[in-house]
Amino acid sequence: MGAAQKTVLSGIVSENGAPLPYVNIVLKGTQLGTATDKEGQFSFTELTPGSYVLIASSIGYKPYRTNILIGKGEAKRLEIQLDPSAESLKETVVTGTLKPVSRLESPVPVEVYSPAFFKKNPTPSIFDALQNVNGVRPQINCNVCNTGDIHINGLEGPYTLVLIDGMPIVSGLGTVYGLTGIPNSLIEQIEIVKGPASTLYGSEAVGGLINIITKHAPNAPEFFMDGFATGWGEYNLDVGSKISFGQKTDLLLGVNYFNYDIPIDNNNDNFTDVTLQDRISIFQKWNFKRKDSRVFSLAGRFFYEDRWGGEMQWTPEFRGGDEIYGESIYTRRWEVLGKYELPIKESVLLSLSYNDHTQNSAYGNELYLADQRIGFAQLTWDKSIGKHHLLLGSALRYNYYDDNTPATPLAENVWIPSLFVQDEIRLAPKHSFLTGLRYDYDNRHGNIFTPRAAYKWKFSDHDIFRVNAGTGFRVVNLFTEDHAALTGAREVVIAEALKPERSINVNLNYLKKIYSNHGTFMSLDASAFYTNFSNVILPDYDTNPNQIIYDNLNGKSVSQGVSANLEMVFANGLRFLAGATWQDVSNTEDGVAQRQILTESFTGTWNVSYTFRALNLSVDYTGNLYGPMRLPLLGDLDPRAPNSPTWSIQNIQFTYKGLKDFEVYGGVKNLLDWTPNQGNPFIIARANDPFDQNVTFDSNGNAVATANNPFALTFDPNYVYAPNQGIRGFFGLRYTVF
Repeated sequence: MGAAQKTVLSGIVSENGAPLPYVNIVLKGTQLGTATDKEGQFSFTELTPGSYVLIASSIGYKPYRTNILIGKGEAKRLEIQLDPSAESLKETVVTGTLKPVSRLESPVPVEVYSPAFFKKNPTPSIFDALQNVNGVRPQINCNVCNTGDIHINGLEGPYTLVLIDGMPIVSGLGTVYGLTGIPNSLIEQIEIVKGPASTLYGSEAVGGLINIITKHAPNAPEFFMDGFATGWGEYNLDVGSKISFGQKTDLLLGVNYFNYDIPIDNNNDNFTDVTLQDRISIFQKWNFKRKDSRVFSLAGRFFYEDRWGGEMQWTPEFRGGDEIYGESIYTRRWEVLGKYELPIKESVLLSLSYNDHTQNSAYGNELYLADQRIGFAQLTWDKSIGKHHLLLGSALRYNYYDDNTPATPLAENVWIPSLFVQDEIRLAPKHSFLTGLRYDYDNRHGNIFTPRAAYKWKFSDHDIFRVNAGTGFRVVNLFTEDHAALTGAREVVIAEALKPERSINVNLNYLKKIYSNHGTFMSLDASAFYTNFSNVILPDYDTNPNQIIYDNLNGKSVSQGVSANLEMVFANGLRFLAGATWQDVSNTEDGVAQRQILTESFTGTWNVSYTFRALNLSVDYTGNLYGPMRLPLLGDLDPRAPNSPTWSIQNIQFTYKGLKDFEVYGGVKNLLDWTPNQGNPFIIARANDPFDQNVTFDSNGNAVATANNPFALTFDPNYVYAPNQGIRGFFGLRYTVF
């Protein structure tokens, strides 16, 4: 009799009559879950009678959800039909045109990355996580303090604009800090545009831009916690929460804390391999519900960091002295930004932002004190007239910058007003054309015009061809956290009155998406790019090894190449994402072409994921591959390699999701234990004499070879192209409540 009273729930999952294998079936709020077999069948036996919510999900299909009431001894059978998902096709992007549009409808190619992508290789900052994005490379600029910038398609960090919620509040002094300290739980997505975007965003958006879009409160979890530790003694904690105040106000609150305080010297040069850091960032975003769903949000962030690197015996009492060498950086930064849609019939949006960045640094006995403030206001009007979709706008940007270096003899106070217009024309159901023009006035450089044009041919729902052409510009701003200019190791020389940089860019892009039966999905995104720069401001390290000479290039600088991303998703839980970029970045002056320093000729990235559904276990194998780069040597006698080898950083992670609301993860980073000291006699030049006390100089200030300095070197920590951190394990825990 007992066997006859079993309560059973079973069923079949199919698409248009074809059984679907490996579909996840869970009963929400319980520990019960399974997957369909090869015939699409599933079953739960000996259920407790009652009410359940069943959810069926599979990659490439829309989730299915139904309420079930099952009585004692009842055997209930379901027939579930899943519909193909066009989620990937309908990703909403805003960065390419300053308007929310479907990714497929955008005339400007935009790459979109969700927090799930970055969880596959957890890092303490978005800066570090971008190492797995094809064509984007975090470049560490110093072996001692580990500050850096972001290269897109081989172009230097000053050509990358970083935005938060579309606001260009991160530039110059704060570039690397804009990608640090935002909890993963509060990020909706990260959008990347490769190529000039100055028509919409003005100066600095020359090589590309990175837009960090934070969540809208209704999409955020009620509470989120993510903490991990590594075998090197690094600790990172993200905490996020959504708090409601009445029916019309929601607050997103996030805190990030990172600490690493164990000096390690595995390459035995008496210098820390990785800078020690103590960092906290507090982020909050207020969303206000208004009539007709009009936008009103306010956000703010406070960031503080204390980092140091140097000789192993360094302590804070040696800061700024010439006895023990250390590089100590105190950074304090705060930001506010807001958006307000005017209460009128037309769609008019007011955007405001302001940041204040203070930095107090000591590079040995050289002090660097800097303040930067950036204010930004923008008014845009979005208007459709017939086949024309217009965007008209006006912006005002205020830059204040002052430091104690020779590159800034007077404090910089600059106001840059701008006007821009953009028109997207629907030529036919499958064809559209976008044109735009921006006007900026800079009292140092006068009138600056920046046009752009784009053509999109959507020849099927899954195929798009795009052509983009435009110009970019960057007004003179020497400071880019150029470590070599600050250590005192080299003298800064400004050769002439510098002119604004200009660029002309052409980009061809093809996007193909394939949805097959049984849940298989494939996407190919391929591009060819060409950018020609004029008036490029380049730091010249080669003419004089003791100087950095800033000058406009008397010639041209060209960045050209091809790039492709391939994504494949299978119904059995296997996901494969691979990208590759070949690029040629060179500078031509007086008819002589030379490859740009610290720029790889090819790069590759990959991400292979597989889920063992029966075990609630996911495995992620991620990595990158970089081709050789030309490296900054100190002279003909420098024994270090003039070019880096081909190198790779690879990682593996295991994530267990069998506990309600929890994820447990761990793995190994840098499986190959690759560090840049391999194959080199040393990385930091004259690490044994960081104040050059035993260096002999000639009458021109150049180091000469002596018995204790046979290679005629001076102290220089700028020979760096890869992280100094070797293989290490990590372990973490996530807790999420929706």
